[in-house]
Amino acid sequence: MNKICLWSGPRNVSTALMYSFAQRDDTKVVDEPLYGHYLLVTGVKHPGRKEIMDEVNCDGKLVMDDLLKINDLDGKDVLFLKQMTKHLVGINHDFLPKFKNVFLIRNPKDMLSSLAVNIPKPNLADTGLDLQWKVYKNLKSLGNKPIVVDSRELLMNPENILKQLCSHLNLEFVDSMLSWPAEPRKEDGIWAKYWYQSLHKSTGFQSYQAK
Repeated sequence: MNKICLWSGPRNVSTALMYSFAQRDDTKVVDEPLYGHYLLVTGVKHPGRKEIMDEVNCDGKLVMDDLLKINDLDGKDVLFLKQMTKHLVGINHDFLPKFKNVFLIRNPKDMLSSLAVNIPKPNLADTGLDLQWKVYKNLKSLGNKPIVVDSRELLMNPENILKQLCSHLNLEFVDSMLSWPAEPRKEDGIWAKYWYQSLHKSTGFQSYQAK
Protein backbone atom coordinates (compact mmCIF):
# COMPACT_ATOMS: atom_id res chain seq x y z
CA MET A 1 0.00 0.00 0.00
CA ASN A 2 1.17 3.50 -0.89
CA LYS A 3 1.06 5.55 2.35
CA ILE A 4 1.57 9.30 2.09
CA CYS A 5 1.89 12.02 4.73
CA LEU A 6 1.34 15.61 3.66
CA TRP A 7 3.09 17.93 6.13
CA SER A 8 1.83 21.48 6.01
CA GLY A 9 1.60 24.70 7.92
CA PRO A 10 -1.84 26.20 8.63
CA ARG A 11 -3.79 28.19 6.01
CA ASN A 12 -1.73 26.59 3.29
CA VAL A 13 -4.26 25.04 0.81
CA SER A 14 -3.54 21.67 2.42
CA THR A 15 -7.25 20.89 2.69
CA ALA A 16 -7.71 21.69 -0.99
CA LEU A 17 -4.89 19.26 -1.77
CA MET A 18 -6.61 16.66 0.42
CA TYR A 19 -9.84 17.22 -1.50
CA SER A 20 -7.88 16.79 -4.73
CA PHE A 21 -6.56 13.38 -3.66
CA ALA A 22 -10.02 12.42 -2.38
CA GLN A 23 -11.25 12.54 -5.99
CA ARG A 24 -9.07 9.55 -6.85
CA ASP A 25 -10.84 6.19 -6.91
CA ASP A 26 -7.75 4.49 -5.49
CA THR A 27 -7.22 6.81 -2.52
CA LYS A 28 -8.49 7.09 1.06
CA VAL A 29 -7.80 10.45 2.72
CA VAL A 30 -7.63 11.21 6.45
CA ASP A 31 -7.91 14.75 7.81
CA GLU A 32 -5.34 15.74 10.48
CA PRO A 33 -5.21 12.49 12.47
CA LEU A 34 -2.91 14.05 15.10
CA TYR A 35 -5.08 17.10 15.86
CA GLY A 36 -6.49 15.67 19.09
CA HIS A 37 -3.00 14.67 20.23
CA TYR A 38 -1.75 18.20 19.54
CA LEU A 39 -4.56 19.79 21.55
CA LEU A 40 -3.96 17.43 24.47
CA VAL A 41 -0.18 17.82 24.59
CA THR A 42 0.00 21.58 24.11
CA GLY A 43 -3.17 22.72 25.86
CA VAL A 44 -3.60 25.29 23.11
CA LYS A 45 -7.01 26.94 22.87
CA HIS A 46 -8.36 26.33 19.38
CA PRO A 47 -11.95 26.81 18.17
CA GLY A 48 -13.98 23.72 19.15
CA ARG A 49 -11.21 22.29 21.35
CA LYS A 50 -13.43 20.27 23.73
CA GLU A 51 -15.67 18.98 20.94
CA ILE A 52 -12.66 17.82 18.96
CA MET A 53 -10.98 16.11 21.91
CA ASP A 54 -14.21 14.34 22.84
CA GLU A 55 -14.59 13.02 19.30
CA VAL A 56 -11.10 11.88 18.21
CA ASN A 57 -8.34 9.66 19.58
CA CYS A 58 -5.87 11.94 21.39
CA ASP A 59 -3.13 9.30 21.75
CA GLY A 60 -0.86 10.26 18.87
CA LYS A 61 1.32 7.14 19.03
CA LEU A 62 -1.70 4.85 18.94
CA VAL A 63 -3.22 6.84 16.06
CA MET A 64 -0.10 6.53 13.90
CA ASP A 65 0.48 2.89 14.86
CA ASP A 66 -3.06 2.05 13.74
CA LEU A 67 -2.62 3.90 10.44
CA LEU A 68 0.63 2.06 9.75
CA LYS A 69 -1.11 -1.28 10.34
CA ILE A 70 -3.73 -0.64 7.65
CA ASN A 71 -3.30 -3.05 4.75
CA ASP A 72 -6.76 -2.96 3.19
CA LEU A 73 -9.02 0.00 2.41
CA ASP A 74 -11.91 -1.64 0.58
CA GLY A 75 -9.91 -2.03 -2.60
CA LYS A 76 -8.10 1.31 -2.35
CA ASP A 77 -4.32 1.08 -2.30
CA VAL A 78 -3.35 4.69 -1.45
CA LEU A 79 -3.64 6.21 2.03
CA PHE A 80 -3.23 10.00 2.07
CA LEU A 81 -2.87 11.69 5.46
CA LYS A 82 -3.24 15.46 5.59
CA GLN A 83 -1.11 16.51 8.55
CA MET A 84 -0.12 19.75 10.25
CA THR A 85 3.60 19.75 11.05
CA LYS A 86 2.99 21.58 14.33
CA HIS A 87 1.06 18.52 15.53
CA LEU A 88 4.37 16.60 15.73
CA VAL A 89 4.98 17.57 19.37
CA GLY A 90 5.28 15.18 22.28
CA ILE A 91 5.51 12.19 19.96
CA ASN A 92 8.35 10.06 18.62
CA HIS A 93 9.01 10.72 14.94
CA ASP A 94 10.19 7.18 14.18
CA PHE A 95 7.10 6.47 12.05
CA LEU A 96 7.98 9.15 9.50
CA PRO A 97 10.39 7.14 7.29
CA LYS A 98 7.66 4.50 6.88
CA PHE A 99 5.63 6.99 4.81
CA LYS A 100 6.24 8.91 1.64
CA ASN A 101 6.49 12.46 2.95
CA VAL A 102 5.34 15.60 1.14
CA PHE A 103 6.04 19.07 2.53
CA LEU A 104 3.63 21.81 1.51
CA ILE A 105 5.14 25.25 2.01
CA ARG A 106 3.83 28.79 1.73
CA ASN A 107 5.33 32.26 2.00
CA PRO A 108 5.01 33.03 5.75
CA LYS A 109 3.78 36.55 4.98
CA ASP A 110 0.79 35.14 3.11
CA MET A 111 0.12 32.43 5.67
CA LEU A 112 0.24 34.66 8.77
CA SER A 113 -2.33 37.13 7.51
CA SER A 114 -4.77 34.27 6.95
CA LEU A 115 -3.94 32.45 10.21
CA ALA A 116 -4.55 35.59 12.28
CA VAL A 117 -8.24 35.46 11.35
CA ASN A 118 -8.68 32.38 13.57
CA ILE A 119 -5.73 32.71 15.96
CA PRO A 120 -5.05 36.28 17.16
CA LYS A 121 -1.33 37.14 17.30
CA PRO A 122 -0.04 33.76 16.07
CA ASN A 123 3.50 32.82 17.11
CA LEU A 124 6.17 30.60 15.54
CA ALA A 125 4.82 27.48 17.26
CA ASP A 126 1.38 28.16 15.75
CA THR A 127 2.90 28.05 12.26
CA GLY A 128 4.98 24.90 12.74
CA LEU A 129 7.63 26.33 10.41
CA ASP A 130 10.56 25.57 12.71
CA LEU A 131 9.41 21.99 13.21
CA GLN A 132 8.70 21.55 9.50
CA TRP A 133 12.30 22.48 8.68
CA LYS A 134 13.67 20.19 11.41
CA VAL A 135 11.62 17.22 10.25
CA TYR A 136 12.57 17.84 6.62
CA LYS A 137 16.29 17.87 7.47
CA ASN A 138 15.99 14.72 9.58
CA LEU A 139 14.24 12.84 6.79
CA LYS A 140 16.84 13.98 4.26
CA SER A 141 19.60 12.69 6.53
CA LEU A 142 17.87 9.30 6.58
CA GLY A 143 17.70 9.19 2.78
CA ASN A 144 13.89 9.45 2.77
CA LYS A 145 13.83 12.02 -0.09
CA PRO A 146 10.83 14.11 0.99
CA ILE A 147 8.96 16.00 -1.72
CA VAL A 148 8.44 19.78 -1.46
CA VAL A 149 5.44 21.54 -3.01
CA ASP A 150 5.13 25.34 -3.03
CA SER A 151 1.46 26.27 -2.59
CA ARG A 152 1.95 29.37 -4.76
CA GLU A 153 3.11 27.21 -7.67
CA LEU A 154 0.28 24.76 -7.03
CA LEU A 155 -2.32 27.52 -7.27
CA MET A 156 -0.71 29.05 -10.34
CA ASN A 157 -0.59 25.77 -12.27
CA PRO A 158 -2.52 22.99 -10.49
CA GLU A 159 -2.41 20.46 -13.31
CA ASN A 160 1.32 20.70 -13.88
CA ILE A 161 2.23 20.57 -10.18
CA LEU A 162 -0.16 17.69 -9.50
CA LYS A 163 1.31 15.74 -12.40
CA GLN A 164 4.80 16.23 -10.98
CA LEU A 165 3.65 15.29 -7.49
CA CYS A 166 1.91 12.15 -8.70
CA SER A 167 5.00 11.15 -10.65
CA HIS A 168 7.18 11.46 -7.53
CA LEU A 169 4.65 9.38 -5.60
CA ASN A 170 4.51 6.69 -8.31
CA LEU A 171 0.87 7.48 -9.01
CA GLU A 172 -0.91 8.15 -12.26
CA PHE A 173 -2.35 11.65 -12.50
CA VAL A 174 -6.11 11.75 -13.15
CA ASP A 175 -8.07 14.80 -14.32
CA SER A 176 -10.61 14.36 -11.52
CA MET A 177 -7.99 15.72 -9.09
CA LEU A 178 -8.56 19.21 -10.47
CA SER A 179 -12.13 19.73 -9.24
CA TRP A 180 -14.66 18.73 -6.60
CA PRO A 181 -18.23 19.62 -5.57
CA ALA A 182 -18.72 22.85 -3.61
CA GLU A 183 -19.85 21.27 -0.35
CA PRO A 184 -18.55 19.78 2.91
CA ARG A 185 -16.97 16.35 2.52
CA LYS A 186 -17.37 13.21 4.58
CA GLU A 187 -13.60 13.19 5.12
CA ASP A 188 -13.64 16.56 6.88
CA GLY A 189 -12.62 16.64 10.52
CA ILE A 190 -15.29 17.97 12.88
CA TRP A 191 -13.26 21.20 13.02
CA ALA A 192 -14.23 21.94 9.41
CA LYS A 193 -16.97 24.37 10.46
CA TYR A 194 -14.32 26.61 12.03
CA TRP A 195 -11.69 26.47 9.29
CA TYR A 196 -13.10 25.29 5.93
CA GLN A 197 -15.97 27.69 5.22
CA SER A 198 -14.44 29.26 2.12
CA LEU A 199 -13.18 25.93 0.78
CA HIS A 200 -16.70 24.47 0.96
CA LYS A 201 -17.71 27.10 -1.60
CA SER A 202 -14.94 26.15 -4.02
CA THR A 203 -14.94 23.66 -6.88
CA GLY A 204 -11.18 23.48 -7.34
CA PHE A 205 -7.90 25.22 -6.64
CA GLN A 206 -8.43 28.96 -6.49
CA SER A 207 -6.24 31.23 -8.62
CA TYR A 208 -3.21 32.56 -6.76
CA GLN A 209 -3.71 36.03 -5.31
CA ALA A 210 -0.64 37.91 -4.08
CA LYS A 211 -1.05 39.29 -0.55
